[in-house]
Amino acid sequence: MIHVSDIKDLERLTIHKVGNATNEDPLVFSQQPLELKDETIGALLLSYFIQPFTNNAEYFRFYHEADIHLNEVYKYCSLIFENPENFQEQSVNIAKHLYKHSTHPKIKGGELYIVHFSKCQVDGEEVEAIGIFKSENRDTYLKVFLSNDNYEVNYDDGININKLDKGCLVFNVEQEGGYKVSIVDSISKQNEAVYWKDAFLQVQRREDSYHQTETMVSLCQQFIQKKLPEEFEMNRVDQIELLNKSAAYFKEKEQFQADEFAEEVLGHPDAVDAFRNYRDHFRDEYRLDVPDEFDISTHAVKKQQRVFKSILKLDKNFHVYIHGNREMIERGYDEERSMNYYKLYFEEEK
Repeated sequence: MIHVSDIKDLERLTIHKVGNATNEDPLVFSQQPLELKDETIGALLLSYFIQPFTNNAEYFRFYHEADIHLNEVYKYCSLIFENPENFQEQSVNIAKHLYKHSTHPKIKGGELYIVHFSKCQVDGEEVEAIGIFKSENRDTYLKVFLSNDNYEVNYDDGININKLDKGCLVFNVEQEGGYKVSIVDSISKQNEAVYWKDAFLQVQRREDSYHQTETMVSLCQQFIQKKLPEEFEMNRVDQIELLNKSAAYFKEKEQFQADEFAEEVLGHPDAVDAFRNYRDHFRDEYRLDVPDEFDISTHAVKKQQRVFKSILKLDKNFHVYIHGNREMIERGYDEERSMNYYKLYFEEEK
């Protein structure tokens, strides 16, 4: 979790204008950092920059295929951390680098904010950080004001401080590993948005408990829904039971242990062997390091809850949510109607 508690933690701030290079939009630099004389504006900016990160438990790191020092944003941030007097010069370099990668015709120009935070708390550790934020979209606001004993209405365009378009926080820890980096991208589902994370920042996920938990949840879900039915006779209700048991394991345990998971959730020796083989195949196919033991991230489990869908869909007529005892539902076939059916047992109707 990320927390910035005091306005004085916003040590330096500069703003540049970065347009779309393909559209020949301008690149405009501020000549010096902004002097924040109004504490209210400073507090609003701090909230605008930091609030989107407060529930973000997923971290990345800078990387480069040849040498981490060839990653431009990594290099510019390192120079600022080494000597804060480099702040303005390196903020210009960051803006130039972003402009170079703003080539997709749908990328919007906007203000680029570079911030140096002297004290930022991340996961209980107090460190300095560099923030890189971009505002691309503007909203229209109504202004209601009193004039000559009558209220009048006007409008203006501005930035919605509750909607940060793009952001990046670089924490001054683990420098040799590419720093600890947190990212916000409000339009990451659009194809043109990959320029922020992949082209401009060049980051990849850290191999931490969050990433390991997310990967293993995905592995278990794919194994139960795709691989098991190929090797064993099982219906959708049996699959849902295993998905529910898997979800309970990740919610109740503090540490994942592959052998323990296989025995407690799958149980049958043949299914356990199939799981071990699938895990090895998954590692090779996706080139992922999936350890046999790791600490379970509650944040990753919460985010991945949708993976464990306990819904039995019957044609277009019924959706049955199965949460409990597998013995309370039976499957059969009606010869007269030539249709399948399920029989549900319950004590009371609510």
